Amino acid sequence: MTNLLPLTATRAYYDTVAEDYAERVRDAFAQDVWGRAMLAGFAEEVRADGGLPVADLGCGPGHVTAHLDALGLSASGVDLSPRMVDIARRAHPGLRFEVGSMSALDLPDAELGGVVAWWSILHTPPALLPVLFAEFHRVLAPGGRLLLGFHAGEDQPYTGPKRDDGTSYDIHLLSPDRVGELLVRAGFVAGARMLGEGKKWPWACLTGRRPATVSASPADSARS
Repeated sequence: MTNLLPLTATRAYYDTVAEDYAERVRDAFAQDVWGRAMLAGFAEEVRADGGLPVADLGCGPGHVTAHLDALGLSASGVDLSPRMVDIARRAHPGLRFEVGSMSALDLPDAELGGVVAWWSILHTPPALLPVLFAEFHRVLAPGGRLLLGFHAGEDQPYTGPKRDDGTSYDIHLLSPDRVGELLVRAGFVAGARMLGEGKKWPWACLTGRRPATVSASPADSARS
């Protein structure tokens, strides 16, 4: 798949702040009771489905990947930032982390039992989310599970303050309803949804599932 997403600025920002970010999210994740509850439910479903491997996309310093591993999943991480991947490999040497883009994963079709994108799709403009969701659908096995976490809003953009080194970041406060609609259009069956109030913005967690079987299209039915 051609990589269509604007990645250069995001990669530069996270390469610059990687060490500080790793320290900050470790404490935040430890306090994220409801987020960990969603991850626990996701892990239970993947194990019940047979326990195929899971990819943590936009894994950052690897804290969520390690948590999924502790929940009994065969988890690996992918991140755009080489420095983030270096930190993840140092912190969790028993797990696999690779540099890569969520929009063009170096994975075979239908290989995974689960995909987690934990506060990583929010750098993607809403108009380009279908690119990501099509790729998530491609790499999931039939019946495979998807879990998304993101800051919620009405698809409005937000640009963070520029650092002294010139780097900054753009995020999008994504509409949970719109994300849910795009997942269904990408071929997912809608699952659980959790919404909450964050310190700065509301947040949302959504799950989906690639159907276990492919239904015949109307054209196929007419030919049979």
